[in-house]
Amino acid sequence: MIHFLKGIVAGIGGVSPGLSGSVLLILLGLYHQTLEALGTLLTRFKSNLRFLLPIVLGMVTGVLLFSKVIDFCLTNYEMPTRFCFLGLILGTIPLFYKEVRKEGFSKGYWLVILGAVALGAWMFNAHPTLFPLVTDPNLPQSIFLGVAVVATAIVPGLDPAVVLSTLGYYECYVRSLADFDISVLAPMAIGVAVGGIGISALMTALFRRFYTATFSVVFGLFLSMIPNMLNESCVLGRDPQSILSVILIFLGFAVSFYLGDFHAHNARIRARLSKSPTDPKKE
Repeated sequence: MIHFLKGIVAGIGGVSPGLSGSVLLILLGLYHQTLEALGTLLTRFKSNLRFLLPIVLGMVTGVLLFSKVIDFCLTNYEMPTRFCFLGLILGTIPLFYKEVRKEGFSKGYWLVILGAVALGAWMFNAHPTLFPLVTDPNLPQSIFLGVAVVATAIVPGLDPAVVLSTLGYYECYVRSLADFDISVLAPMAIGVAVGGIGISALMTALFRRFYTATFSVVFGLFLSMIPNMLNESCVLGRDPQSILSVILIFLGFAVSFYLGDFHAHNARIRARLSKSPTDPKKE
């Protein structure tokens, strides 16, 4: 049940601007296990299926349940919603940096990070319309949409909204989920299944052989997408909506930062609560 609930949380990242299902899986402590299980699905089918099924069902549930909620929030309360998501994103930066340095880090990797930032900025910011808008996808396009969706779920830091918008698929993706359009969702599921196995195997191999370099690239791509979280509607003033937006960015940061090292933060809190006041010295 706990894996199902964590899957729901990760699924929210699949439809939330600025968030990534893979980042949420890292926060929840399931990313590397999920990647390994997907990459070796066919070789250890039964054990991997038992592990993956509740997570996948949870993610699907999260996407279907929250796609309408997030669409409503963005439609009616766009600025506070975007500031909240920005806070959630910023709170994950310490976790990402920790992951990058996990297995050795030299100054040369900063060049890799900066190169990935530049590449992401070029693709997702300077040229956001490299691909034509897809409004009525055919069968191959629907399958490709599934591959693109699962890629943003597997590769840490890739924002589904930004990537799919760049590819011209985001509006089609959200509309298909909201309307439960089987003609798009069924072939998309094929792309998700095939792409999930292939991309997971590739990422597993990259992490095993080039762990720091791979995480440096995804960290740079992650940083390049942060500016896309706010748009022209997100202008702070002296109105209640601006005050709420500022509160939500700090709240979002606090939540994701706390979840990023959940066990360590809990241990510190318990340690502080368990400290008894010392008795004053007797004269």
